[in-house]
Amino acid sequence: MSKNEPFKFGTLTQRWPLPRLSGLQRTLLLFVVLPLLVLTALGIRFGLEQANQFQQQRLKNDLELISRAISIPIGTALGENDRQAIELALGSVFVLGEVYGASVFDVNGVRLASAGVTESDLTRTKIPDLIVTTGQSQQGFSQVGGRHLFSHFMPLFDVGGNIQGLIQITRRASDFGRALDQLTIIAWAAWGLLGLTIICAVMLGHYGGVGRHVDKLLAHMQQVAQGDHSHRAAREGPTEVAALATGLNHMLDSIEQARREVDGHRAAETALLAQLKDNEKMAAIGGMARGVAHELGAPLSVIDGRTHRLQRSSANDSPQQREFAAIRAQVARLTSTVKQLLDYSRPAAATLRKTDPAQLTATAIDAITPEFEQTAIALQSQYETDLPALFGDPARLELALLNLLRNALQAASSKVTVGLEYQDQHLLISVSDDGPGLPETNREKLMEPFYTTKPPGEGTGLGLAIVQTIVEEHGGELLLSNHPDGGCRASMRLPIHKEASV
Repeated sequence: MSKNEPFKFGTLTQRWPLPRLSGLQRTLLLFVVLPLLVLTALGIRFGLEQANQFQQQRLKNDLELISRAISIPIGTALGENDRQAIELALGSVFVLGEVYGASVFDVNGVRLASAGVTESDLTRTKIPDLIVTTGQSQQGFSQVGGRHLFSHFMPLFDVGGNIQGLIQITRRASDFGRALDQLTIIAWAAWGLLGLTIICAVMLGHYGGVGRHVDKLLAHMQQVAQGDHSHRAAREGPTEVAALATGLNHMLDSIEQARREVDGHRAAETALLAQLKDNEKMAAIGGMARGVAHELGAPLSVIDGRTHRLQRSSANDSPQQREFAAIRAQVARLTSTVKQLLDYSRPAAATLRKTDPAQLTATAIDAITPEFEQTAIALQSQYETDLPALFGDPARLELALLNLLRNALQAASSKVTVGLEYQDQHLLISVSDDGPGLPETNREKLMEPFYTTKPPGEGTGLGLAIVQTIVEEHGGELLLSNHPDGGCRASMRLPIHKEASV
């Protein structure tokens, strides 16, 4: 590795990021695994202390057994003042391989014989006095020649049972700790392995039993958060997680129900606003129509009357006769426009009654026949037999049908057809022509007031608006379409109410 590119400790972390623990995993580690590891560590420590005490006691007992084993021959040799036998007996303890030194002292603490590392003089200690006084063995740690030793002192008795000296058996103090070093290493290694096993078991158990189901639940929630409000969580995993999924689904169902209710309220509000605008428009048109009728009605009548008198007083073939006829035609057109405004702004009828659709159609045809007779357009009718009765306002329905017939008359090339048919609890009153048909664009504007596709002077744009208003008063709908062979078909689809059958 060059000095220009030193090793960066963060590189491994960036490439292989450590897995992040979830809150539940941290809780398990903190409140379950950690107390368990602490308890096991305390147990191991207590066990090692007990094992250390047991081991020390066992080593002390071994020294005591060795002291007892050589006390008899050394006591006999000391009574006979046989130094060679004493040294031979002291040398025999090293055969066991656990003794670091052995010595024989008199009752005053003067060393008589020794082998290995022991105290050289006990005259300045209290050990001889304690042994003589109590007649019991003594033990303790001491420093001898810079070495830390453990010594066991045992009294030597003569044949009469009197203490004639004492034996010191020593061994290194490290022997007491060495025996437990390996056990301590094994114990703490086992504790570490146990801790790692517990952590792995808890993490894997958490993921297998809870974690993966929580992750799935979070994925479901994320999918809902991204806009998929129809998605629902699967009920999987433990009872608690499944209960959370159920609660989430109930909450989503409630939100979806509330959303549908809000959408319904919004749609109703939109419809009410549209109806309010229509009512405002109708009120404005009604006010305008009343003003027009009031301001123009009387003058138009006066103009038409005086023009009619002048027309009668002039010769039939005079130029004035044609001028008077043109004036009366324009007055009639203005009068018709005022009448259409009044028809459009007129409020819906308050009372409905049983109406025969065939009779209604026949009345409308009779009323408009003179207009057809002035043109080359043929008027035809096609009825089904045994048609049910309508429950509506005959005058308003006749007005709607007359407007459809006039529109068809103005657009037809050779004929207009009126049809009656019964479909799915509805009566269909249709008017068809063989004219150019409806435009492909702006069809939705055809039923708006004052919108017309006719040339100037040939229409006010109120005919279809009046028809739609009357049809909506009866709970029906106005349908506009083009024939495949050409021409337009306008149909009033009116519901057959139960009251119509009485």
